[in-house]
Amino acid sequence: MGTIGRAVYTLGNLIRATGQAMDRVGCRLQGSYYIQEDLSRHRTLMNLFDKSPVVDKDAFIAPSASVIGDVQVGKGASIWYGSVLRGDVNSISVGSGTNIQDNSLVHVAKSNLSGKELPTIIGNNVTIGHSAVIHGCTIEDEAFVGMGATLLDGVVVEKHAMVAAGSLVRQNTRVPFGEVWAGNPAKFLRKLTDEEIAFISQSATNYINLAKVHAAENDKSFDEIELEKMLRKKFARRDEEYDSMLGVVRETPPELVLPDNILPEKSQKAVQ
Repeated sequence: MGTIGRAVYTLGNLIRATGQAMDRVGCRLQGSYYIQEDLSRHRTLMNLFDKSPVVDKDAFIAPSASVIGDVQVGKGASIWYGSVLRGDVNSISVGSGTNIQDNSLVHVAKSNLSGKELPTIIGNNVTIGHSAVIHGCTIEDEAFVGMGATLLDGVVVEKHAMVAAGSLVRQNTRVPFGEVWAGNPAKFLRKLTDEEIAFISQSATNYINLAKVHAAENDKSFDEIELEKMLRKKFARRDEEYDSMLGVVRETPPELVLPDNILPEKSQKAVQ
């Protein structure tokens, strides 16, 4: 660091120290009304050792998710709120169009007892439900893992296979193509129908589209959010065209619309 660099660094320290001193004075002046404000140390993307997450520009990583170390996330994939992908002792790969839903955990194992390496490999257009635990597994394209399911080391879920919600799949189990496995421990339950296989594909597409909406909302600046809040309040139920422009839908759900012949007597008189 040269002379100019040291001078700039010293000036920066002085400015920061001045700000900290002013903050302390302000806290004392607030007295009993003082509220401690801690800065969050959460990092959505975090390097570890010499590895950095590699995330496609079209993927969505929720702000409260954690993607750590040797992790690759493909195009159109989505990692939802509260999920953790920890690629520390091995690697994690998430394919294109795959969604890993809220509060799920994806981890790896360095190796099993026989020395086989156990990265976690998740294919394309896979759906992993809320709060699932995926550990050192391989999940092939267009497979489905239900909410709260646990997949242990060495599990392979083949293409178009489904693990039912809440199931526990034991080590080194293979869930074959087109089958539903369920239970604790998980066992073969039945074959998937053609409609269910189509549903798995549609589920991935739905999450690709939904992720775009969440990404756009998360990208808004503070000023944009505050302006929208003010405008929504000002024009609420006044201007249908303005509501439509903002994407506000105020239609009453059909199930809440009562036929005229069953309206309360007082309401019928008011209508008349």
